[in-house]
Amino acid sequence: MTNKEMSKRQARKEQIRRKEKQSRLVSILLITLGAVFVAFFIIWPNVKPVAEVVTPPQVTRTNADFNKVGDPNAPIKILEYSDFQCPYCRIFYENTEAQLIEQYVDTGVVYFEYKSVGGFIGPESRDAAETAYCAGDQGMFWEMHDAIFANQTGENVGAYSTRRLEALADAIGLDMGEYNDCISTGKYADLVEQDATDATAAGIQATPSFLVLYEVNGETQTRVIQGAQGIDVFTQEIEAALAEMGQ
Repeated sequence: MTNKEMSKRQARKEQIRRKEKQSRLVSILLITLGAVFVAFFIIWPNVKPVAEVVTPPQVTRTNADFNKVGDPNAPIKILEYSDFQCPYCRIFYENTEAQLIEQYVDTGVVYFEYKSVGGFIGPESRDAAETAYCAGDQGMFWEMHDAIFANQTGENVGAYSTRRLEALADAIGLDMGEYNDCISTGKYADLVEQDATDATAAGIQATPSFLVLYEVNGETQTRVIQGAQGIDVFTQEIEAALAEMGQ
């Protein structure tokens, strides 16, 4: 083999080595960029600024007890099946709930209870419900209930991320150590799932839905109100139940 042929062969080998080296470098660069990209999406939710907390209007509730309010011996019990991410549930909270409390709960006619529907709309629904129940341990279920609805921004868009819910808990004055212990141990995870089971058993297919429960001649009667109805609809159903009971 001549010197010229050997020189060409060496040149080809060197060219191949350079291409292989470039290929390895490109691969390393792509892997590094991919790792950075993944890390960014893992870390960013935990470091991005939390939006300013909206303060809800103050609602006075008589005899609030965890997720219930009113006189336990009231002749009518209303169960609300709701989802904190549901826009119609927020409409009920904003437009009707205070009137219902003033006209029928505070007067001893209705005993009102809020129940979630688990992760009906998505994981943030479940997390928000657990947060409300954890606030209930500190006697502030309803304050958290109001704060969550007041800060609703959409469905599964991060409005009720872990950090966002922590901000709401801090804003209403919860003991954050006790709150974080409650959340981290999943204290109310089973209750939220039971809410969903109870809703299914009751035939609930949409939120908000309300069960109006009362007794006539020793038998439990049920009326169902579906959707974010105004106070007139609740008045109609409650008065009809009272008439049926002879009151």
